[in-house]
Amino acid sequence: MASGPRARRPHRGGPRHHRPAPPLGHRALRQLAPREPPGERRGDRGPGPLVAHRPGDPGGRRAHPGRRAHPVRPRPAVAEPGRNRRVRRRVEDHVTGAPQGLQDILPLSPLQQGLYFLSSYDDSALDVYNVQLGLDLTGPLDADRLRRAAGALLTRHPNLKAAFRTRRNGDPVTVVPHTVDIPWQDADLSGLEADERDRRVGRLTDADRHTRFDLARPPLIRFTAIRLAPERHRLLFTHHHLLLDGWSTARVVQELFALYAADGATGDLPEVRPYRDYLAWAAAQDTEADERAWREALAGLDGPTVIAPALDGQPQAEPASQDVELAPESGTALVAAARKLDVTVPVVVQTLWSLVLADMTGRQDIVSGTTVSGRPAELAGAESMVGLFINTLPVRVGIRHHETLAELVRRTADEQAALLAHHHVALARIQKLTDTGGPLFDTLCVFENYLVDTGTDEQAAAEAKEFAGLRVEAVTGRDATHYPLTLVAAPGPDGGPVLRLRYRTDALGAADAARVAARLRRAVEEFTADPHRPLPRT
Repeated sequence: MASGPRARRPHRGGPRHHRPAPPLGHRALRQLAPREPPGERRGDRGPGPLVAHRPGDPGGRRAHPGRRAHPVRPRPAVAEPGRNRRVRRRVEDHVTGAPQGLQDILPLSPLQQGLYFLSSYDDSALDVYNVQLGLDLTGPLDADRLRRAAGALLTRHPNLKAAFRTRRNGDPVTVVPHTVDIPWQDADLSGLEADERDRRVGRLTDADRHTRFDLARPPLIRFTAIRLAPERHRLLFTHHHLLLDGWSTARVVQELFALYAADGATGDLPEVRPYRDYLAWAAAQDTEADERAWREALAGLDGPTVIAPALDGQPQAEPASQDVELAPESGTALVAAARKLDVTVPVVVQTLWSLVLADMTGRQDIVSGTTVSGRPAELAGAESMVGLFINTLPVRVGIRHHETLAELVRRTADEQAALLAHHHVALARIQKLTDTGGPLFDTLCVFENYLVDTGTDEQAAAEAKEFAGLRVEAVTGRDATHYPLTLVAAPGPDGGPVLRLRYRTDALGAADAARVAARLRRAVEEFTADPHRPLPRT
């Protein structure tokens, strides 16, 4: 046998260290996490992207080394101005109450299709897909200048002006008017005592978070500027998830303050590739190949994996939280074990999560949901585009008791990697390809992406966080999902994952959530103690 270094096999579960291009002005915010999970975050660190990978592809698929990523020619219906005007006129004739003078009419992305149904199903229920950011600002704020910046932002990204209407045949479409009035509210609380001021801020924040958007009335975005002191403000930026995913939200906020510094001028900003190009790319994909891949992935599935089969209707309250309290050594050991097995941390977490669901449901063929970035590597400039690109997809984990934990993790990574080229398919379409024909899961596993400080020049970072004398000191975020149970994983300060459960209180009680968290903690400990141990029989 020849001696020499052993060839390293390709990394399972997607590129381990893929870093999307950092958003414009990425040093400007201490932290703005491009994220798709529920929960609340508070930004206190800054600027470069650290991507927490999901099974196969969390932060955008990387182009094959040496393979040039070619721009995709959009389909005529959304790309050729002359024909697009004719299409727009035809669609206007059939859209219920469509406004005149539209700038564009677009199809819905895969996830937009699902979110539109969920958010319009019951207009009296809480819409958990309202996303709210709170930005703490110091320095002199020129409110009129900030409003001009917001207007320039929507002109730069026309899809942020969108509303969603239903044609008479029942199909939803995105309508983009030429101009919109941006909803803007100013509140001056600077004259109040600190305790009363904090209570009023809380009430304003909650009221804004829970006020539904009318999806048919653009724009699905609003701002509230709260004056706390002469040079202290909180800006609430609220939008519907139909418009933006987390990575796009980071870019939008950073561009907003860059435009503020430039007083609305866009000359120093990079050229924008429109969201409509992504929609054209998605529409041009090979439908037969997509369906064949997902049929094969879900072949033989005998039923869905659900933990709350009797649950009906949309959430009526914000979800509750339960931390999964891992010992620091468990988190670092999980990372080390994943590296040794040549898989990503998220594929390990997703597999262990599936074992917990097997315990909860008694099933051995588990399906749970996850979010993927949805930004195709072959679409040039996709990493810097603004819109809703993410998608929710099923992850199937079949438990075979003759395997070890390590073998199960590796097989899961390989099976998910085989689906990378088919991440753009709508969940509803995938469900129709199975024998069940309906929902496949009611739990979600989400991997947050964080922007963390990778720079060493503190002075440069401090200067970059200032915009015409205005500084962004911290960022908080609130959103949720409609699923009964969601596992949120994020990179922790020691490099290991931080795990948190978010659950609907009409589906699980606090004691139930605590038991699930304890079972997941044990699964992590068992895996890190010996990943080559046989799978448990129960």
